[in-house]
Amino acid sequence: MQAPADPSNYGTRQATDWKGRPVANKPALIVLHETVVDESTALALFQSTRTSDAQQASYHMLIGRDGRRLRLVADSERAYGAGDSDFKGMAVQLKPGLQPSLNNVALHVSLVSPPDGADGERGHHSGYTNEQYRSLASQIAQWKVLYGIGSGLVVTHQEVDRSGSRRDPRSFNWAHLDQNFRSQWLACGGSPLTADLGRTGVRTQGR
Repeated sequence: MQAPADPSNYGTRQATDWKGRPVANKPALIVLHETVVDESTALALFQSTRTSDAQQASYHMLIGRDGRRLRLVADSERAYGAGDSDFKGMAVQLKPGLQPSLNNVALHVSLVSPPDGADGERGHHSGYTNEQYRSLASQIAQWKVLYGIGSGLVVTHQEVDRSGSRRDPRSFNWAHLDQNFRSQWLACGGSPLTADLGRTGVRTQGR
């Protein structure tokens, strides 16, 4: 389902950094997020015109509580999902004065938060639905096939954030995702050697 973000909330994957040096600009890793607000509020944010770098935000894909996938930004474009970020030295600085980020090589996908988790850092967080995990596993499988994304390159926003302020996606169950990914990968003829995301022992913070 198409739900395009406003053009002010995404850009072009750049071939050079701000000094004109060649940089990577093909999708090379997948970053997982959560909205921290309900679906309609999140869509309104992404579909509103933003004029400053600090306000601009988007993901390539949003996954609703019922598992629906909403396309916000084309894979070929640079979504603004993680500002001050890095993973294994893949960050790129595209503007002077801005921190390097992974956006030039990242694919961003966000899960709509549960109603009890849409309050930022406070209170309980009951996690995500089975439909969301199944849909996320399917999207990851598609991206891995399309772009040859390797093992260990599905990460959370919390893991790549360098500001220390991001914790999403909270209460994330890697084992649940891995189980769904493996079953879908094998059902589509994928090799058993590449059917494990390798993240089942990792825990994310939640309350």
